[in-house]
Amino acid sequence: MAFTPTDPIKMIFAVLLPPVGVFMEVGIKFPFWLNILLTMLGFIPGIIHAFYVILKH
Repeated sequence: MAFTPTDPIKMIFAVLLPPVGVFMEVGIKFPFWLNILLTMLGFIPGIIHAFYVILKH
């Protein structure tokens, strides 16, 4: 869970377009598809999940 220099950029994308922030972190894996679903169901859950994925990996 080390903080990398690209994390602030990913966090900006996590607020504006949550799936893009997750994609930058994990690629096209299950968390990416889950984030698309959460973003479609509600923008705030998508943002929360994006921050979780970015800070966890």
